[in-house]
Amino acid sequence: MTVVRTHRYTVDPVDLEEFLARRASLIGTVRETHPGLARTQLLALDDDTYCDIWHWETGAQMAAAFAAIHTFPEAPLAMSLTKDATATNGRMVEES
Repeated sequence: MTVVRTHRYTVDPVDLEEFLARRASLIGTVRETHPGLARTQLLALDDDTYCDIWHWETGAQMAAAFAAIHTFPEAPLAMSLTKDATATNGRMVEES
């Protein structure tokens, strides 16, 4: 069953281009080192926050990747450009 980790945060508009580059680098590293990251989505919401959704094939794959997140130098580089970050996990109930 597909599981997701959803991050919500703000990014200063002047930092957005750099943030997107750092985020892409982090995603690439995660994909190279941990199988199961099926897709990612970044949504710009009406309240000037971003919703960053990472879809994983299994909960075990997601847990393994996030347990190792401290080993990815790209993670703090990307997240240093965010503010008010929160994260929640969930599972896909229905998709059409």
